[in-house]
Parts: sequence; C-alpha cells; structure tokens
Amino acid sequence: MELSVLVVVHNEEDKIQSCLKALSFADEIVVVLDKCTDSTKELASKFTDRFIEGSWDIEGERRNTGIKACKGKWVLEVDADEHIPEALAKEIREVITSTPYDWHELLVDNYVGDRRIRYGTGASYSKAAYPGLFKKEVKKWGNQRVHPSLEWSGKKGFMLKNRVKHYVDRNISDMIIRLDNYTTARARDLRETGKTDSFINNLRRLFSRFFKCYFARKGYREGGYGFLFALFAGLYPLLSYLKAKLEDK
Repeated sequence: MELSVLVVVHNEEDKIQSCLKALSFADEIVVVLDKCTDSTKELASKFTDRFIEGSWDIEGERRNTGIKACKGKWVLEVDADEHIPEALAKEIREVITSTPYDWHELLVDNYVGDRRIRYGTGASYSKAAYPGLFKKEVKKWGNQRVHPSLEWSGKKGFMLKNRVKHYVDRNISDMIIRLDNYTTARARDLRETGKTDSFINNLRRLFSRFFKCYFARKGYREGGYGFLFALFAGLYPLLSYLKAKLEDK
C-alpha cells in the first residue's frame, strides 16, 4: 500500500462527503472521529471503513494516533474543509513514486464562502501552505491544542505545484468564531506551559503580523477580506495572551 489519506474530524457532517469524494485516488482513507455526536461516521462510511474513534483534548495526540493507524508508506493529511483537485491528486501519485525526499509541502487556496483568498494568508490564523505529504515514519505532532509543533526525521522536499482548496469559513461571522476558538485553545496551552511572554511583546506582534500579512504578503490585493485576515492574524497572539492572563479555564 503506497498512499493513505488521513482525515481528522469533529462533527463535520456538512463537509465530510465533499471532502472524501475527492480522495478516491488514495489506497486507503483513514478517518479519526474525535468526540463526534452527529452523522459524520455514517456519511463517511460511504467512502471508507477505516475509522479511529475516541476523545482527545490535544490536537497533536489525535493526529499522531491517526498517522500510526495508516497502513500506507506515504500519508496525506487533509482536513474536512479541504478538497484535493484532480490535478493535485495526479501530481501526488507521481511524486510519491519518484521523489528522493521524505516530505513535501502543499500550497493552499483559502476560501471564505466562494471567494478565494490567495494573498495575505499565514501567521497562525490561516495557512498558505502546509507539510501535508510525508512518509509515515518521519512526522510527529507536538503536544499542543492548536497549531501543534512538528518534529521531522526526514529530508524536506520541494513544494508541489497544484493547490489544495481550503473552504475555511462561510462568512465573516465564521472567521470571528474561528478566531475565538483558536485563541481559547491557545490560551489553555499558554497557561499550562507558563510561556505567556509579555503584554508589550504580544502587542508588538499585533502590528508586525498585520504588516506581514497585509503589506509584505500583499493582503491588500484581497480588499476587505485581506484586511480581516491580517487583522485576525495580528490579534491571535494578543487575544491568546489576554485570555491566558485574565481567564482561568
């Protein structure tokens, strides 16, 4: 078995089918069901019979569990709100049969509703690319609730040309909810480790991250959405810090 696709989900009944439909090019699809209470498993069972069910508070732990369960030599990690276009699927199959490297990054097109956001992404709030294609034994996630760290034991390869479609938010309200969820999870990590830094440094990050996303990464080309992505990227560390300092759970 050459290629496993890993999809880690929590109550994704509205997204799971469209995600899995595009993954038929893989040798197997492994779905990790984290505290699912909706019909995600029933809908996903139309495409696979490989399920890992459980309850995890740590993002890194549930992803490592999924990687361990994969049988393929190569693993492709995909979230339920991501779609793999046919051109990328073909490129992935070609790469894993010929590459001398152990892992590769995938470019991402983020969408808010039907609007593609290509410029200004990154800086923890969104992703312009991610290391999603790798040999099973070379990648290990860290012990964090949100944006876990990564440990690599292999050789980094080139960026693939074709892009993942990431339907990250339906609208601006979803963007705000996501920011709230991310910062709450990050605040819990900060409280447990005690690595909150200082208010001044996190305030500086608000401006430096906004500048990086809006100007250096040309978020201004996306109009109002580019401004919001840059603003939320800047707010992410500051809000996480304030929640860690001012709240106790």
